[in-house]
Amino acid sequence: MKQVFSPSFFLKNRHLQTVYASFFRKFPPHDFFVEKFNLSDGDFIECYWYNKPTNKTNKPLVMLFHGLAGSYKSAYIQGMMEQFDKNGFDSVVVHFRSCSGVMNLKAKAYHSGKTDDALEYINSIKLRFSQIKLFGIGYSLGANMLLKLLGELKDDSPLTAAIAVSAPLMLDVCANSINKGFSKFYQKHLVDDLNKLLEQKYDTHDIESLIGLKKQDVKNLKTFWEFDEAYTSKINGFKSAEDYYEKCSSKQFLKDIKTNTLLIHSLDDPFMSADMMPSKDEVSSFVELEISKYGGHVGFVDGSLFKPKYWLEARATQYFKTFI
Repeated sequence: MKQVFSPSFFLKNRHLQTVYASFFRKFPPHDFFVEKFNLSDGDFIECYWYNKPTNKTNKPLVMLFHGLAGSYKSAYIQGMMEQFDKNGFDSVVVHFRSCSGVMNLKAKAYHSGKTDDALEYINSIKLRFSQIKLFGIGYSLGANMLLKLLGELKDDSPLTAAIAVSAPLMLDVCANSINKGFSKFYQKHLVDDLNKLLEQKYDTHDIESLIGLKKQDVKNLKTFWEFDEAYTSKINGFKSAEDYYEKCSSKQFLKDIKTNTLLIHSLDDPFMSADMMPSKDEVSSFVELEISKYGGHVGFVDGSLFKPKYWLEARATQYFKTFI
């Protein structure tokens, strides 16, 4: 376990780390190549390529899996894709269902442990670009999903290496942590986004008969526990929110990972509790832990307030380059 990130004094606040890039970092419009990928169950996801893919390329490819309510618009996604492009990597952000701004077709959307959509897309990439090395990086919910997928695949992973940033390794612990103190601010923002997506589904599906909740009552879902009990668990076949959290938390899969994986986390993450961090005995020999005292949630901003340096982007590029 290593600690390699240490911000300046003015950037040690965990909430500043968490929100700094979202509020202050802006990117000029980028002409992404949009791929609509049809899934085997009749639904689809949209994947945004930083550059238009070509079958003749020999450049390594990084697939990015965003966090809850994230997308190609997220500052951490755009910054990382720009950094990868400068360092000789192609990249594509693999949106979860409905997260690109286009509503998916099925009554169910996505959740922290839904690995089948990602695996379908990864396998399709492997078939189309068999000559290149594939990498994956996940953030928050996307990191939990990626770690779970790697643990499920064990020796069969098509990825050369992976990175998980601020993964909610124990979903129940995280749902409790984000429901306390100032962290409730983040919970409200995220649950409001989830509620809006759910409300839209009532227009095209008989959601009330599927989960037993009237549309006008969706607004009363205020916490992750409530939302996941009312919708996520029922629409995806789990017995309850607790059952969903137990089966989809990625910590239990870390010991089965056979892909070189870097797990980056901060102990001051306002979304979760520091005591859920794995010990060296709870991970396989392929998993490298970099747990820092500071960094917030998907933050890791160094430098100064007026001249920030995005340490996470440099670290991710450096790590993947060791496998080229």
